[in-house]
Amino acid sequence: MSINKIIVTLGVILAIFITFVFIQFNPANKKVATDKNNFSLVTIKDQTFSVTVAKTDSERQTGLSNRELLPLSEGMLFTFDKADTYAFWMKDMRFPIDIIFIKDNKIVSITENVEPPASLIKDPKCGINISCYTPTNPANKVLEINAGLSKKYNFKTGDRVTIKLK
Repeated sequence: MSINKIIVTLGVILAIFITFVFIQFNPANKKVATDKNNFSLVTIKDQTFSVTVAKTDSERQTGLSNRELLPLSEGMLFTFDKADTYAFWMKDMRFPIDIIFIKDNKIVSITENVEPPASLIKDPKCGINISCYTPTNPANKVLEINAGLSKKYNFKTGDRVTIKLK
């Protein structure tokens, strides 16, 4: 092996190591860990998710947009004063999700594996150039979690949901 190949290999290993150390010790990542006590909790069956609650119009419009990922045990809970067939979009989403519509602490509808839009299209439900997703029955809360978890944990319409808001 030539000296140039050795230097390049060591450089790549060093870059990977530095990236790992940065991710592990980055203060922004530690903030997530220390803020876990401030999360609200949503439990379905024996699965508990730490959730950020979106209760204002601005928070609901932003949702999980522009995030790179969502940890498996986390989600976002949208709360509304009254039950209705609220439409949810995937604007600026970067990963697929399951959308769980809840009314009076029971699942009323689940939309699984909602992919981020590949392109913008006109959707009559939202009146904007993006697809929207609505429940089959009115809901007053909506939980967004990583795609595939509803199926993995066998969540079904009618399942009881326990919510502990902070």
